[in-house]
Amino acid sequence: METYHSNMARRWVLSLQRAGRIVRQGNRNKDVYIYRYVTEGTFDAYLYQLVENKQKFIGQIMTSKSPVRSAEDIDEASLSYAEIKALASGNPKVKEKMELDTKVSKLKLAKANYLSQKYDLEDRIIKYYPQKIKSIKTRIEGLENDIKDLKPQKEFQQIKIKDMLIVDKKQAGNAILLACKEYDGQDKKYIGEYRGFDLYIQFNSLSQYYIMSLKKELYYPVELGNDVYGNLTRIDNAIENIPKSLKVEKELLQNTLQQLHNAELEVEKPFEKEDELNNALKKLSKINKELDLDKKENIPDTSVQKNDTGVGHKSKVNRMR
Repeated sequence: METYHSNMARRWVLSLQRAGRIVRQGNRNKDVYIYRYVTEGTFDAYLYQLVENKQKFIGQIMTSKSPVRSAEDIDEASLSYAEIKALASGNPKVKEKMELDTKVSKLKLAKANYLSQKYDLEDRIIKYYPQKIKSIKTRIEGLENDIKDLKPQKEFQQIKIKDMLIVDKKQAGNAILLACKEYDGQDKKYIGEYRGFDLYIQFNSLSQYYIMSLKKELYYPVELGNDVYGNLTRIDNAIENIPKSLKVEKELLQNTLQQLHNAELEVEKPFEKEDELNNALKKLSKINKELDLDKKENIPDTSVQKNDTGVGHKSKVNRMR
């Protein structure tokens, strides 16, 4: 699908509206093309200069990110306007300057993204990864200590609830339910012991259910239900799954260490287009001196149309559906 513009709108928002349904939702074409026509050596160059400057600012303010207090970089839309402005200029030096301006802006934006990622990696190397590794190692040590004396149990043997030793499984299940009914606080409350673990009970007011926490060095929360035998089964399953949790934590530690190593390698990589940016800046500085744009006599007269040569500029828009 294609659309054509033969003159430049004087306001930024009108230039967007001109695209019409070609870039709006409802267009089922995978690719759409927008053609803009300008005339060399005319007022078109000045109009695109105005729109380019507006786009540089508006493109940074109209964003989903947190509100910004400064606007410096240039975005893809304003680069497109700069390219069209260059085509409308009849002075080859001005064209070259516009091309260099566009190239330098793109390279500076790429370097800004590179530096942002580098600073983020440095911060993660200094703070995030060491803290995460320390936390994982502490949890691994706790898990290893908790399963050190743990013995498998096929059948229920005994449980201690409120200083009362219970050897009957049904009676033990009822004692847990009774402890839930008698609970009247918000903090964890100690109610007994089971298989070497201290038992604490707490009510989750948000989800409206009771939680039994098993504790040695670490806490292992278990959601309780209303079944007499089911709660004991859930508690046993939580204990039997501790070795699996240890395995998961060890794998997480290895992955985190590898991520730290990769980050340390990545942060040492230089900006790959640094030389290209420096060369472009030197060329731009040189051509600015040649043009000496501060002198009025070097500003091209755009009030009179020098020729009728039409120059076309095509923009391809990949639609996201």
